[in-house]
Amino acid sequence: MNAVGRNDEILDTIGALVAEERALRNRSSRNLGLGDTEQERLRAVEVQLDQCWDLLRQRRAKSEFGENPDEAAVRPPGEVEGYQG
Repeated sequence: MNAVGRNDEILDTIGALVAEERALRNRSSRNLGLGDTEQERLRAVEVQLDQCWDLLRQRRAKSEFGENPDEAAVRPPGEVEGYQG
């Protein structure tokens, strides 16, 4: 798959995660909170979103500077948590 196709795949994943995050947050506000399992899932979704956005940034930067975007890798949650880009 080419770099653009892979980026599109990452963007599709981001879109799905954003939709799930919104659904959980809406459920939380309607039901005055989430159960433990839903809270854990929301946290996991937030971490995955941070990782996906970071990976996409890495890939775009590598492409921009003539490097192979496929060399970009998902970084551990501790490195990307709360990243403000």
